[in-house]
Amino acid sequence: MPKSTKTFASRVSKIDISGIRKAFESAPEEAINLGLGQPDFDTPEHIKRAAIKAIEDGFTGYTPNAGIPELRNAISDKLKKENGISVPQDEIIVTSGASEALHLAIHALVEKGGEVLMPSPCFVSYPALTYLSDARPVGVPLRDDLTMDPLEVEKRITRKTGALIVNSPANPTGAVQTERDMKAFAEIADEHRIALISDEVYEHFIYEGKHASPAKFSDEVVTINATSKTYAMTGWRIGYVAAKKELIEQMLKIHSYIQACAPSISQKASYAALTGPQECVGKMREVFMERRNLVVDALRKMNLRFAVPHGAFYIFPEVSDERDTTAKLLEKKVIVTPGSSFGEYGRNHIRISYAVSTEKLKTAMEIISSVL
Repeated sequence: MPKSTKTFASRVSKIDISGIRKAFESAPEEAINLGLGQPDFDTPEHIKRAAIKAIEDGFTGYTPNAGIPELRNAISDKLKKENGISVPQDEIIVTSGASEALHLAIHALVEKGGEVLMPSPCFVSYPALTYLSDARPVGVPLRDDLTMDPLEVEKRITRKTGALIVNSPANPTGAVQTERDMKAFAEIADEHRIALISDEVYEHFIYEGKHASPAKFSDEVVTINATSKTYAMTGWRIGYVAAKKELIEQMLKIHSYIQACAPSISQKASYAALTGPQECVGKMREVFMERRNLVVDALRKMNLRFAVPHGAFYIFPEVSDERDTTAKLLEKKVIVTPGSSFGEYGRNHIRISYAVSTEKLKTAMEIISSVL
C-alpha cells in the first residue's frame, strides 16, 4: 500500500491518545481496571428518573447555547452555598463535561505561543489542550506531599505566561491544596495579570481537610466543575464553567461552534442531581475513604514510597520502573496507569484508581504485592 502523502496540522503531532484511555480501551474484560477514573457506582435513581421523564416529555432538541436556565440557576445556587462564590446564571456555561470547559477556557485566554503553568504530574488533558491551543505547557514540580507550591509557580512566570491551572483535589495524586495556597495562587494570578483556571471536579471527595475555591479570593478566577464524579455521571457528559461575563461571552462563541449545547436530557438529569437529595454523595465518599485506607495499608506493607492522598480516588506510589511494573501487572490482569502519562515529573510512578469494588481492590493489592 503506498505511503500517504497527506499532511496534518502540526499541533496534532504534539499530542497522543491519553495513557488512561489506552489502558481503558485495551483492558481485557476480565481484568481489574485500576487505570480509569470513574466511580463504580450507578447513577442515583432520582437522577435517572429525571432523564427518563425528559425523554418521555420530548425534551430531545437543542437547548440555549449556555444551557437551560433552571440548571444554570441551580449551579449558581450551588456555587454560593458550597463554595462561597456569587455567580449569576449569565456567567455560567453548561458544557459537555469538564474537559470541554477546560478547552473553552484555554482557547479563549491563551495566545498562540503563550505558556500555561500547571502542576506536574497533572491531569492528561491540561498539556494536550494547551498544545491544541498552539501554546506550551509548563510543568510545576510538586512538594513531597504532591501539592503545588505558590513559590514554585511564581518562579516560572514569564512574559509569555497566559494562565495557571490549579486542581484540588488532584488527579493523578489525590492531593488537596490548603485554603492558604489557593489564596496565594489567586494573589499571584492577579499580581501578574494571568488567568487562574481552577479544576474542582473532585471537590466532594475529600477525606482530610476541606475544599477551598480560589474564586473566593478573586473575581478573575475561572471555576470549572462537573456532575460526572460527584454523582457517578461520567457518561452523561455534563460540566460547567463560571467566570466573569466578558470572558463567558468569548467562551460561548467557541462553545456555540464546537458543541452548540450540552445534551438536553443530561442537563435535566444534572438539574435533578444538584437540586435533589445529596445523601448519595456522602455514601460514596465514605466508601472511597474506606478503600483509600485499604490501599494505603497495603502499599505500606509493600514498603513503597507515596504521599497519602487526602482527596479524589487516586494514589500515586513510586516504583523502580513504571513500564516494567505496568507490563507485569497487565500480564496478571491488573491495569494501572504509568506515571509518565501525567507529565515528566510523574516518571517511575504508577497511578492507582481505587474506584472499583472493595473485593476487586483487595485482589488487585495482593497481585501488586506479588509482582513488586
